[in-house]
Amino acid sequence: MRVGRMATGTILAATLAVAVAAPAAAEDTKASKSSVQAAALAKQLAVAKLQYIATKDPTDPGRFVAAMHLPGSQLMIVSARYGAPALLNEKVLLGKFQDAYIDLNSASEAATRIIVEDIRADGFALAKSKDMMRDSFEANGKRVIFDFDWRKQKLTQAEYFSTLEAADTQYARMLELLIAEAQKTH
Repeated sequence: MRVGRMATGTILAATLAVAVAAPAAAEDTKASKSSVQAAALAKQLAVAKLQYIATKDPTDPGRFVAAMHLPGSQLMIVSARYGAPALLNEKVLLGKFQDAYIDLNSASEAATRIIVEDIRADGFALAKSKDMMRDSFEANGKRVIFDFDWRKQKLTQAEYFSTLEAADTQYARMLELLIAEAQKTH
């Protein structure tokens, strides 16, 4: 009988541990992949006293990523393939990040361009909130505003959330590359 009570107590304790941990795990899944990296990049740029940062994408020859940070407000990220990668690589190596950012925005291969507007520099929101901003993601000439009004954008709910998840993953990866570059500058 004692063994039965101990086993029941153990099962009850394990059940309570799972029940308490479940809401915490659910809260963790609400955070976007890009939220931590966006804050980290903003902090790195502030420490390095940089408004712009740029780097090449080591996994995609000819592709670069650049960011403009408006302190206290937003991150503007552009990633694209560049027709003269040696020229842009030289600008990155010389620390001419603003020039690289401008070139990627204007002279890059339009079909390969990805543009992220992160209004609060806090990553993409995965759940609607009262004070959320209208972050956006543009790829292949199609811009999606992440305001949770998929109907206005002529998307189904599934298309909207699929796009948000894919955009968040891409944005987080771009941020990781930029953070690594920012860490090299100081």
